[in-house]
Amino acid sequence: MYTKKEEYNKNTTEKIAKNYLDIIRSIGEDTRREGLQKTPERCAKAFQFLTQGYNTDPNEVIQSALFKEDYNQMVLIKNIELYSLCEHHLVPFFGKAHIAYIPNKQIVGLSKIPRVVDIFSRRLQVQERLTEEISECLEKNLQPEGVAVVIEASHLCMQMRGVEKQNSITTTSAFTGVFLTEEKTRLEFMNLIQSKLA
Repeated sequence: MYTKKEEYNKNTTEKIAKNYLDIIRSIGEDTRREGLQKTPERCAKAFQFLTQGYNTDPNEVIQSALFKEDYNQMVLIKNIELYSLCEHHLVPFFGKAHIAYIPNKQIVGLSKIPRVVDIFSRRLQVQERLTEEISECLEKNLQPEGVAVVIEASHLCMQMRGVEKQNSITTTSAFTGVFLTEEKTRLEFMNLIQSKLA
């Protein structure tokens, strides 16, 4: 028999599940019917999973993989998938982050940058703050010549409800150092994130 192993705080799960039970009842549903009997607990666990970023310090993640290196050209990771919850309606927004930095005598393990994206996105968020938090974390810990962050995301609070514009994409950016002061460097970054290299 298949069993999935996940670790959740029992007390927290019970508290959240009780609230979900009340919400489901409040909309007029019968929480005793088969399809909804385990829904409050499932939702409680899902909500903890989707907000697990509060449990990890992104600065520690970056500091765990810093290496001295004389490389001083752009390091770019693009198309980093991200999933987050809009703090205004608690519905998802999702998309891709494109992140670059120019080292100043130290580099970071490449996997740590997507990890930082996950940590900040797995919190209640707005895209504007998410963009800034990622940029500030890299700036603080790497002390590079510059950081560039661009996020493109679809927001279900705009697509499923409200104005219901299914094809809308929100783009936010944050630039520091040479990405902010040198147009040539910023243009190189923008061209690279738009290119499709074979």
